Amino acid sequence: MGKTGKNDKAVMDALLDRYGRTFALESGIKLSDRPKPLYQLLVLAMLLSARISAEIAVAAAKELFAAGYGTPAGMRDASWQDRVDALGRGHYRRYDERTSTMLGKGAELLIDRWKGDLRRLRNAAEGDPRRIAELLMEFPGIGPTGADIFLREVQAVWPQVAPHLDQRVLEGAGKLGLPRQERPLARLAHSNDELARLSAALVRVSRSKKSADEIKAAAR
Repeated sequence: MGKTGKNDKAVMDALLDRYGRTFALESGIKLSDRPKPLYQLLVLAMLLSARISAEIAVAAAKELFAAGYGTPAGMRDASWQDRVDALGRGHYRRYDERTSTMLGKGAELLIDRWKGDLRRLRNAAEGDPRRIAELLMEFPGIGPTGADIFLREVQAVWPQVAPHLDQRVLEGAGKLGLPRQERPLARLAHSNDELARLSAALVRVSRSKKSADEIKAAAR
């Protein structure tokens, strides 16, 4: 996507090598432009946007999917208690009851309005990222943070929304001396998949001074 300075390339290589796994991949989601993985990403975005660790959110997503709730119909048809139990197995306990209710209502909304297919939402928004975010925020538990999480991961398979590098991503970039503006930072990536990996890596760095120091040392 563009030329990089020698130091930027060294930072990128170290960053992607150590932290360049998307949260979708960590959750076992084989992301593609298909209804099931797109729904699973929506569930993950909701779990990640709560004030809880990313590790617990990922674990909870895995438990929900393993229990058969990785489709809108599966989530809707599960009992409220079954969803609570799955969240509990992932140690997502502080918000489990409220989250179970929101997951059920969100699945119903997706089925009723979008026929279970988030591609319909994207098409209704004509691929515009701001409109997509607005429509995503109609789902229970998805606010601006959740919409950002969904968009920065889905850009790997929805080229219409790329680049999506939100404030948390740009904050991480600043800690590593990388560009803090969306377009210049995006030019360091070679594909939309790499953009999604870069976003996830920089979110991790934004949360940890130790991680930022580690990357800078490795890039020297």
